[in-house]
Amino acid sequence: MVRSEELNQCFEKLMMAGGGIDISKKMGGVAITEWKDIPMELLLRIVSLVDDHRTIIMASEVCSGWREAICLGLTHLCLSWCKNSMNNLVISLAPKLRNLQSLVLRQDKPQLEDIAVETIARHCHDLQDLDLSKSFKLTDRSLYALAHGCPDLVKLNISGCTSFSDDGIEYLTGFCRKLKTLNLCGCVGAATDLALQAIGRNCNQLQSLNLGWCENVGDIGVMSLAYGCPELRTLNLCGCVSITDDSVIALAYRCPHLTSLGLYYCRNITDRAMYSLVHSRVKKNKPSTSMWESIKARKGEEGLKSLNISQCTALTPSAVQALCDCFPALHTCSGRHSLVMSGCLNLTSVHCACAVEAHRTLTYVPHHHAH
Repeated sequence: MVRSEELNQCFEKLMMAGGGIDISKKMGGVAITEWKDIPMELLLRIVSLVDDHRTIIMASEVCSGWREAICLGLTHLCLSWCKNSMNNLVISLAPKLRNLQSLVLRQDKPQLEDIAVETIARHCHDLQDLDLSKSFKLTDRSLYALAHGCPDLVKLNISGCTSFSDDGIEYLTGFCRKLKTLNLCGCVGAATDLALQAIGRNCNQLQSLNLGWCENVGDIGVMSLAYGCPELRTLNLCGCVSITDDSVIALAYRCPHLTSLGLYYCRNITDRAMYSLVHSRVKKNKPSTSMWESIKARKGEEGLKSLNISQCTALTPSAVQALCDCFPALHTCSGRHSLVMSGCLNLTSVHCACAVEAHRTLTYVPHHHAH
């Protein structure tokens, strides 16, 4: 049971979070001086502004009125601060939070079990954003539950969930077809070519996918992804050691909106992949009827803004320089480094346009004429 002094502290926190509302302010002729005086409408507004979710949970224990307001008004919740009893807390809270749209359950040590996720799926049908990262105890049971209970998921982070399988991902994506952001980093058993084929088949709205250190990912999976997900903007393939140039070629020609690509430690990548990115860019830049239209078209295009080719030791300076020249948003200059080439000692001569310009400025010495 919550003690009265804790309720008073909770009340003060909520009032401060609600835009600095003066607790002595009168509403409807009644002075708001303690928690029981707050009208439902005001409480709903305050709840929507509070960042301290521990305070919200404490507030829900005050009375049935507060509990009802919080259950109605709370759409975003983070329980990552809960270090020991997250599983029981989720099982207790989920049935009350039927309007929840975003839920963060990131953990430092594994706490969540399948029963907690099943409870979420049973009650939180409006959920769009779910973070289950580092939930080592979860199995495919959780993915099956989410597939049926939360079909409107747009963003899902299950990075580090090592007990999921590719069957679970295939099943999930068959129902959650609105996914735009999916983080599978470190999910070695779940992120396979079979899973990527399912994602390409079912999730044509996907914009961001993290496959970092998923060593079972190969060309077949990435090519399926490229063909099925034309809206893809961000793809992390760092540590996917099996992929070859064929993956990058498919992405270059099938994913025109791609702005960020991670290829760290993909040592099978050669100049052929770099030139495919260059050629796809040139192909998209067809001559316009006027120079002005050409400039406007060029400016409106996104193109690659971030590329990590660290440890891709087969690449040569000429290919990477061609890529850098073709995509002006790729920078090698100090402080920007959107083209990352760590461990590629043969690429030290590659420079972006502004790095060259900076060098010219430093070496230019104006001539002073004597009077």
